[in-house]
Amino acid sequence: MDRRQFTSLSLLTATLFSTITQRAHALSLADISNTDASKGLKVALEKGASAAILQLGAVDGFLGNEKVRIALPGYLEDAAKLMRTFGQGGKVDELVTSMNRAAEAAVPMAKDVLMKAVQGMSVQDAKGILAGGDTAVSQFFAEKTRAPLGTKFLPIVTQATSNVGLADKYNQVAGRASELGLLKKEDANIQQYVTGKSLDGLYFMIGEEEKKIRQNPVAYGSSILSKVFGTLR
Repeated sequence: MDRRQFTSLSLLTATLFSTITQRAHALSLADISNTDASKGLKVALEKGASAAILQLGAVDGFLGNEKVRIALPGYLEDAAKLMRTFGQGGKVDELVTSMNRAAEAAVPMAKDVLMKAVQGMSVQDAKGILAGGDTAVSQFFAEKTRAPLGTKFLPIVTQATSNVGLADKYNQVAGRASELGLLKKEDANIQQYVTGKSLDGLYFMIGEEEKKIRQNPVAYGSSILSKVFGTLR
């Protein structure tokens, strides 16, 4: 075999190898059985949701986590800074603490609703999520559970914030700010505001757990997670 033939054969071999590799990668998700896809994703959903609830439902789960800590919205945060200059910082801190404590009290109530969403997931949902981005699971949860969880969280948040005399004052001031266009309408009621932020924090933390599972499924000690998510790496 002369050099020209050898070079041509080498190029052909390299091309075939590349094609086979690409096809194997492209078919990898399709080759996962429907049972494995659903089972693997359900394990990921359950682990991610449980871990997020455990973290956020503890004391300082919100208040001590800068990523999800609930602060006063825009205009009121500016007003709070002014209050601090007049020695009213303690009242502001009391309100912010109560908001975060309300979120910490509400989040554990989410587990049943999240698990029902898992059980109602279709095979196509499963494969679509597996092929999605790093936060496809949290997006799925948000779409399926935000409305019912909002209904479930609201009474808990209302009870938790009612113990703070400033809650009513917040609603009065925020209502006026909303009328003047200084604050979003949905942020003008402290109960609605904290409920929304509680859900935002929950889905964010589920997304953080999902990223960890996708990056290192072996660390979670589940063979089905390793099989399904390992295929996607």
